[in-house]
Amino acid sequence: MRLTGQGKALILYAMKTSLLRRPFQYKFYNAAFIIIGLNILVFLINNIAPQSLAYLVLSPAYVIRYNWYWQFFTYMFTHGSISHILFNMLGLFFFGNQVERRMGSHEFLLFYLSTGVLAGIFSFVIYRLTGQYNVFLLGASGAVYAVLLAFATYFPSSMIYVMGIIPMRAPILVLVFTAIAVFSQVFNYRSSVAHLTHLAGFAIAYLYFVTRIGINPIKVFFRDGRFR
Repeated sequence: MRLTGQGKALILYAMKTSLLRRPFQYKFYNAAFIIIGLNILVFLINNIAPQSLAYLVLSPAYVIRYNWYWQFFTYMFTHGSISHILFNMLGLFFFGNQVERRMGSHEFLLFYLSTGVLAGIFSFVIYRLTGQYNVFLLGASGAVYAVLLAFATYFPSSMIYVMGIIPMRAPILVLVFTAIAVFSQVFNYRSSVAHLTHLAGFAIAYLYFVTRIGINPIKVFFRDGRFR
């Protein structure tokens, strides 16, 4: 059956207005800065009351034994050191604000929180399958990596200066970070850095853009048959 131009237009309209792709009303209220503030607040609380960290980090043992399912959400607001939170919050400050302005604050919140939670769930499943129950996952890295991919998708021509010196286009930075995470996971899998969570952040962000936003980041990065 061949569709007429009107039929194709109706199908496209139905796809755009479906519940999955129905857009939020655009509003901007600095959600990225609010998230940064919450991360700093939780970090201060964890340092004042270190015992609180056990309730907020993602621990497979605690989730299985005590049903602490809120840890899939709270782990992304906890950090182990000043350098840990500084790196993540700088990434959220520089990239998150621009992505939020493009998406709108409602969409950005949904994107940030859902990618972070799903990256945590993915890590939990891997920990269970590999018998790693007594590990602790913490940090916003999975969600921040997702934000980096979103930034590269929306602004593929943007130049980022790594360490303030090395110029690199945003899609190339995503590729470099992906390669580093894969290499580190394969050859240094006992590292305390959750490289799989970083990769999950990229992968879930990609699926979010394809299914929710209707943009394929890979096609954006490889426009005109070459990598941007």
